Amino acid sequence: MADQMTIRETAAPAVGVRVPSANIYAPQWRNFVFVAPFLFFFTTLLILPLFWGMWLSVHKADTFSTGRFVGLDNYVRLVHDKVFLQSVWNTFYFVLLTVPALALIGLFLALCLNRRTRTAAVLRTLFFSSSVLSVTIVTLIWRIVYIPNVGLLSTIYGWFGATAPAFISDPSLAMIGIAIATIWWCIGLPMMLFLSALQQIPQDIYEAAALDNANRWQTLRSITLPSIKRTFILVIIIQIVLQFQLFGQAWLMTRGGPNNLTKPIVLYIYDTAFRRWDLGMGAAASEMLFVLILIAAMAQYLVTRNKGDQA
Repeated sequence: MADQMTIRETAAPAVGVRVPSANIYAPQWRNFVFVAPFLFFFTTLLILPLFWGMWLSVHKADTFSTGRFVGLDNYVRLVHDKVFLQSVWNTFYFVLLTVPALALIGLFLALCLNRRTRTAAVLRTLFFSSSVLSVTIVTLIWRIVYIPNVGLLSTIYGWFGATAPAFISDPSLAMIGIAIATIWWCIGLPMMLFLSALQQIPQDIYEAAALDNANRWQTLRSITLPSIKRTFILVIIIQIVLQFQLFGQAWLMTRGGPNNLTKPIVLYIYDTAFRRWDLGMGAAASEMLFVLILIAAMAQYLVTRNKGDQA
């Protein structure tokens, strides 16, 4: 018993002596281990290729060597390349066709399916299911739909004695046909983002509006839309970034034709860098695509934010 008391007295700190404690706010360098894999892949797959592309864009580079420094010569060649200018217009045209449609249709579906019913759950799953398909499967499905004379679209038009539009071969309709396939493919993500935002709105606000005899349009305009404004901006920016990178649908459905009218910038980059082996010019086109995406996304964000501040 005496030995135990002696041990306790020895282990106990003296009265008035400050015992140093660990600083919980001090940096713990061992935590770097948890983010190291992400930083490694982020650096090697994004940061390094970005600067490597900038370096290539000012050189006369091909498959076997980086060649000599040419400054802005690759960019000057791009500005005077009619095919590149056509691909820029094609990309902007495609973005104008798809981004507003994806945002508005996604919002409409979210408003219609924001219900706690089994039917709404099934329909949400059905509309989102197309988003998990690969671009190869999507283009195969829509090529079958667009096949002249025997395709699904031609069959439906045939029931009414009409001729189906040639969405693949008609120069004025080819990009619209690709846009329709893309909207069907990508509609799931905007719909789910809007659904998530709608479900975060407190129900007390709707109950108060009902007590004030507000109709559906007044509720939508005064409560729902202002509450999901940030989500709407997010959807627009995400879709701008995604649709500017159009490649698979145009390559698999039309090969960029007819007459380069469906060739986007990414397909131009592929043809220039990996079919003509002009890596310097392909890298310059990639940098210009990066700048265009950045400008379009920031412009949309700033315009939308300024309108929200004024409101």
